[in-house]
Amino acid sequence: MEQIKWFERKFEFSGTQNIFPSIVERLRGTPVRLRDKLSKITNDADVVKKIKGSWSIIENIGHLIDLEPLWQGRLDDILNGRKELRPVDLENTKTDAANYNDKDIRVLIKAFSEVRSVTITKLEALNEGDVYKMAIHPRLKTPMRMMDLFLFVAEHDDHHLARITEISRFIK
Repeated sequence: MEQIKWFERKFEFSGTQNIFPSIVERLRGTPVRLRDKLSKITNDADVVKKIKGSWSIIENIGHLIDLEPLWQGRLDDILNGRKELRPVDLENTKTDAANYNDKDIRVLIKAFSEVRSVTITKLEALNEGDVYKMAIHPRLKTPMRMMDLFLFVAEHDDHHLARITEISRFIK
């Protein structure tokens, strides 16, 4: 089964319950799930294979690393009262230019774990009032509370984890 492309997804953030602790836990688990997925790949050459012209497994990991500073910056945007969240490069130029297929996957996994740990530390310092602060998402043109933003991030993580699973199945 093929998943919908990320930029075609629609998001609705209407919940009023504070699910932020569960979202943080989900984000904390992404590096663990990533390591688990990669432990099942026995041929190192498989992590650089491109399927259907899209990113390889290692490029998906690099993309997660590339976007973590954006998530941290958007956290700061909301805390600093900005009306609109900072934009992202919709062309993913940084990921495409990084030559991740030439990098050591163990180094990238460690780098992702470290940069995500910084995000988790920032999220754990928030209070309940911070969770409900908001700004407009620049592409979706919808208000996002801190809680919504990091649910969006968790969904983005899962999108790429699912893509890695899809690639893994294809290369077997």
